[in-house]
Amino acid sequence: MEIWQAIILGIVEGLTEFLPVSSTGHLTIVEELIGLKVNDPAVTAYTVVIQIGAIAAVFVYFWKDISRISVAFFKGVFNKEERQNFDYRFAWYIIIGSIPVGIVGFLGKPIIKGPLRSLWVVAAALILWSFVMWFAEHAATMQRRERDLTWKDTLIIGLAQCFSLIPGVSRSGATISMGLLRDLDRVTATRLSFFLGIPALTAAGLYELKDAFEGDIGVVPILVGTVVSFGVAYASVAWLLKFVSGHSIKAFVWYRIGLGVLIMVLLGTGVLQAT
Repeated sequence: MEIWQAIILGIVEGLTEFLPVSSTGHLTIVEELIGLKVNDPAVTAYTVVIQIGAIAAVFVYFWKDISRISVAFFKGVFNKEERQNFDYRFAWYIIIGSIPVGIVGFLGKPIIKGPLRSLWVVAAALILWSFVMWFAEHAATMQRRERDLTWKDTLIIGLAQCFSLIPGVSRSGATISMGLLRDLDRVTATRLSFFLGIPALTAAGLYELKDAFEGDIGVVPILVGTVVSFGVAYASVAWLLKFVSGHSIKAFVWYRIGLGVLIMVLLGTGVLQAT
């Protein structure tokens, strides 16, 4: 992989990881456009590894929240009274909500890295999940706030996160949509999406490090892509939180559908190859 390719992929990862438009789908498209083999194990691992940069941006952006929740959790482990603290319960909610995608991702790895790495799958998922997002916005009452969360909410949202293993669905698109369907307000659903992404993306990135380094990509492109994704993702997180405070996620639906249709046209005319 050339440095310019690593920079482009880092930008795409940072821009799309937390927007409900599917980072994996966009990376797959861009990899095809810049001449990389989208189903190559090393390339697949690379796209997962540079997510570490994006998740590092979440750590930095939410550092005060993460520190407070972590302290509350460890206090609660040893002190019964501290377990009444919402931050202690919230830490458990994140753990519970992260379990489903870990299990499904591990067991489904051969399919995720194989047959699902197709632009036909990306295009179909972009379009089909858009209807879920539209329905979620239409049906949501948005009457519940962060402190109204329960373990059942995060478990259900965590199960929805499993759909994001299909390229084109979008992890944030899946989790925010389900959060809205649980009647959470947009900001709460989006913040929860970020926190649920921390265990999932960190574990996936570390798990794929070996495959990325064993391929012919090189250490420097991996580092460059990760650093670039960090910087761009930080700005993306700040923008999205501000956006959802006053706008519907339906704005992303039209983009997703348009992109999905465009990909199908390009595939049908032979301009793009599916894998």
